[in-house]
Amino acid sequence: MGHRTARAVAAILGGGAMLLWPAWLNGYPLVFVDTASFLHQTAAFPPVWDKPFVYGPLLHAFHWRSSLWPAAAAQTVLLSWLLWLAGRMLAGPGGGGARAHLLLVAALCAFTAAPWFAALLMPDALAPALVLAVAVLGWGEPRPLERAALVSVAVLAAAAHLAHLPLLGALLLVLAGFRRWRGLRDGAAALAAATLLVVATNAAFQGRAAVSPYGAVFALARLVADGPAARTIEARCPDAGWHMCRWAGRLPTDSDEFLWSPDGPAWAPRLDGARPGGPISLAPEAGAILRETLAREPWGVLRAAAGNTLRQLLAVRVGDTLVPDHLAVSVAEELARAFPAVEGARFAASLQFRGALPAAASPFLWLHPFALLAGAVALPFAVWRAWAGGDVRLLGFLACVAAGVLANAAVLGALSGPHDRYGARVAWLLPLAGLLAWQRLRRPSAGVGPAAVPAGTAAP
Repeated sequence: MGHRTARAVAAILGGGAMLLWPAWLNGYPLVFVDTASFLHQTAAFPPVWDKPFVYGPLLHAFHWRSSLWPAAAAQTVLLSWLLWLAGRMLAGPGGGGARAHLLLVAALCAFTAAPWFAALLMPDALAPALVLAVAVLGWGEPRPLERAALVSVAVLAAAAHLAHLPLLGALLLVLAGFRRWRGLRDGAAALAAATLLVVATNAAFQGRAAVSPYGAVFALARLVADGPAARTIEARCPDAGWHMCRWAGRLPTDSDEFLWSPDGPAWAPRLDGARPGGPISLAPEAGAILRETLAREPWGVLRAAAGNTLRQLLAVRVGDTLVPDHLAVSVAEELARAFPAVEGARFAASLQFRGALPAAASPFLWLHPFALLAGAVALPFAVWRAWAGGDVRLLGFLACVAAGVLANAAVLGALSGPHDRYGARVAWLLPLAGLLAWQRLRRPSAGVGPAAVPAGTAAP
């Protein structure tokens, strides 16, 4: 290993250790109630109904039912590596290097939500990784082994969460608009492979060869809360004979209550004897109601989607992933089922499990809104500078970040509902884009030579 390679590896590992600091503060990797579902995927059968069988096996590849620390470390090192590649891509002549990388990571750790999601054992950590991987594939000129690794990251990140498939599709539109044909080819291959992986695992573990066998239930919950589907149900019941007719006129106005309340529409006992009940039995009816709703109120559905997208863009706080809600009956039980007793004891001793993490984290979170605002303001200015200077590489990177943030809000806000976790997981890419653009634009040589492509040129 050469001196420069050793310095690069050390910087990437050092950046990964820095990004892990919220877990050090907590005394344990950060988890969410849904983390239990992913642990369950490789600890018991059958797997949960609403999640692709991808992220759970990825976690298992690092924890082996021993400890969750290696899985958290793997996520932070992955993000550090992607940041290294993005920094190298935009450094320009004489830029980049270990020192610049560590300073960039330190800034992200101090002022953004990046470490709080890199250290969180949820597919949310892979959404910004997907954006960065596609941007580097499009403009970074990675070496052959790096390119193969980036495509693999894109495949697994896109397959790990159903919202990431359309997110990857939006990023591919950016590559197509800039005529980055090689990156587009690699990204399209990743999208095809991720889709095939999701369909194949659903066929194997859910018995249905589909991208989202029961996803109509989530969309129905959203449109009931927004109003259009609730009006369809009221208009068609009781004649339609739907299970949902029992709630006509008194449907929940909160999509989470619709989906998860034990006596709500999704989980209440079926009167028609449908098995196995719950969302699985509701899915066919949900699809029928959605089709009628789209036919009855297409503009109402679009207005609701636009409003939810805007609300999602503004929901970017860190906090809903720090609380101990339901962890005792979810993550703690899965750890007790499949992990050594000492691992459960470590989790029980964590600030998060004891409900003390929000207070411990609050001194570190108050700067995040200011960093996000600065990033949002800097983005159009950086776009203008890149456009004026013919710096297609920087312009493409900024376009990927903007598309990633917007597509993330559109998909999750419109189909699931605005939550801070959904927005905060990618919003930190805005300050990152501002920092990298500032580093690039302040150099007189930025946009000149191999680091940039002249405007109007189609790169291979």
